[in-house]
Order: sequence, then C-alpha cells, then structure tokens
Amino acid sequence: MKGSPGRRWKAAACAWWLASTIGVSHAATGEAESAASVPRFAGAAKVDGRFVNLYAFRLPSLGNLAEWYWRWTLDGGTRPPAGGYASVPVRTPDLDYLRTNRSDTTVTWVGHATVLLQLAGLNVITDPQFSDRASPFGFVGPERKVRVPFTIAEGPHVDVVLISHDHYDHLDGDSVDALARQPGGPPLFIVPLGIDRWMRERGIVNVVAMDWWNARDVPSGAGDDRLRITFVPAQHWGSRSIGDRFETLWGGFVVERLRASGVVDYRFFFAGDTGYAPLFRELVHARFDRFDFAAIPIGAYEPREFLKAQHVDPAEAVRIHRELNVRQSLGIHWGTFVLTTEPFDQPPKDLATALAKAHLAAEAFVTFEHGETRMLEKAAR
Repeated sequence: MKGSPGRRWKAAACAWWLASTIGVSHAATGEAESAASVPRFAGAAKVDGRFVNLYAFRLPSLGNLAEWYWRWTLDGGTRPPAGGYASVPVRTPDLDYLRTNRSDTTVTWVGHATVLLQLAGLNVITDPQFSDRASPFGFVGPERKVRVPFTIAEGPHVDVVLISHDHYDHLDGDSVDALARQPGGPPLFIVPLGIDRWMRERGIVNVVAMDWWNARDVPSGAGDDRLRITFVPAQHWGSRSIGDRFETLWGGFVVERLRASGVVDYRFFFAGDTGYAPLFRELVHARFDRFDFAAIPIGAYEPREFLKAQHVDPAEAVRIHRELNVRQSLGIHWGTFVLTTEPFDQPPKDLATALAKAHLAAEAFVTFEHGETRMLEKAAR
C-alpha cells in the first residue's frame, strides 16, 4: 500500500470500522444462517457458536463494501444539509425539570439512537452515545456532526440503560463508563447475551444479560408501579471487531408500566437497529397487541443493496409502525453521524413520503430536533 504510515494506519482503521459497523459476510457466499425452525418465542439460536437471525439474512462481502466506500469517498461523501451541519437545530431541554420529574411521562431525543424515556418515575436511556465519534479510534470513524444537547453530568440521574447491540454507534465505552460513575450510583444496565462480559471487563457489574423474550421487572421510582422490560428479536447482528461477528446478541426492548394491580397501562417499544422482517407482525405484535409510543430507526439505509438486510428505510419503518399497532412513533438513528450515503437530512423527507403513501397523518410518526422533549402523559396534580 502506497502512502505515508499515518495514511496507511487510517486506511486500516477505516477497514476495521466498515467491517465491524456496516457489516460484511462471514462466509464466502455472503449468506448468514437463519433460525427459521426455532419455536416462536424461544431464545436465540446459534450455528457454529454464533447467534443467527430468525429470518434469512445476507450481508455484503468485504470487497463489495470496500468498493462502495471508495466510490462514495470519490463522489464527495454524503451531502450535508443546505446550511451546513452548524445549521441543524439543537435544543437545550429543561434540565431542571428532567432532573426532578418523577410523575410525568416524557421522551427526549438526545441524538442518533439515544432516547431518554421518563416513565413510572424512572429515567431510562437507550443506546447512550454522547461521544465525538462512533468508533474504536479517536482519529477515524463516524464523527458527530451535531452537538449533544446536554452531557451525562448535566442530565438527570439514569436508572436503567438499555443496550440493543454492541456496534460503536449504539454501545459507546466512554458513555457507559460515565453513566456507571454517575453521582447517586450506577444505573442498571440491561444488555443482550455476550455484552455482559464486555461490561464486566470494564468494571461494570450492575448488569443483566438477556436472551430474546427474557423479561425483568424494575421497581418504580414513584409508588407501587413497576416497569417490565422484555428483550425481543430484531433483524441485525453484533460485532466490535472483524473477527467477532454474531458472537453477541442483538434486539429491541418492550418497556411496560405495570400498576400495582398488574394491569399494563403504558407500553413503549425501542427497535434498536434492524432490517425489516416478518418478526414484528408475527412475533412482537403477537405477544404485545399495541404500543403507546415507539422509537424506530429511519436512517442509514442507502445504498439498499448493501444495507437492506440490516437497516430499515423510512417506508419499512412505517410498515413496522403499522404492524405493531403503535399510537405514535419517533424516527431515530439519523441526523447525528454520517454513516451511509443518503443526504444527511433525507430521512425525514422520505418518512413524510412514506406516511402519505400509507395514508397516515404526519403526527403518527414524527421526528424531533436534537434535545427536544415531548410530554407523553401529564400526571394529575
């Protein structure tokens, strides 16, 4: 390879990031096994020691991915918003309110797949990513294009952290370390199978590892209510490096508020990162008949020939919204890092088109500005 040692190291680091974050086949054919014969609500299956998806799953080869990345780079990369990244609006939420709130149900989009949910007096955060890069390296890999609206230190004390899988844009070491050191004690980390070992190697011991369909009850921060958190399948994969693909599990989460009587009166869905598969209709909806609010990815979907297996596009996100019978969904996994080729601000536009084609109102599936908080339920005073 020609070029300076620094450029060679940067090229090698790019290859590492591409293979461990975008996804390449671990087989010469590019075809990963599926577990179609597994019972409907069984835990995740393994083939040759690696977890497998429930439905057919195909990743591109490393050669195809490298060719795409080279063409993308030569073409100038992903188009930024018209006014540049500095023009992307970022709100500073009412942090005093978020720190003291123990009664209202709220949701705040921090950015990418990081959502702060306040429910049943508890602060729950999904896939916390507060760092400048989504990468194992400080000098290469996706750089945050839009600032975080608040830091972990400025935000409310987090009670529960939900990790969907271990890709760097969803599992960030510095962020989970900061949460584990937060004043008032660490949160409960709920993670897929295999990620608990990574956590414990970092000294984080307040961790629960889940297989698909496992559930955990968490006592409420207010009264006799509790949260029931269930880990559910997604169509994706896990990896922190080139050689460990499919060794850790992936999925989404159902978060339910249970009253003292045992009645569920609020249900939230976090999809994590996923391609489309019938599992949302045939499995998740079969177990949970409706959702009050959902966070569903709408970004990082182009080019489709490489990303369809692992990332839904906005039209597929709307399909998931409908199949799960969600009252209102929030589009996540966009507008923070440059991961793929669609223009930076394209996902909300494609979402609007998909909603119109599905004859759904714009408020059925919304996007937020970074840092935006919405009241989902106001408690009786």
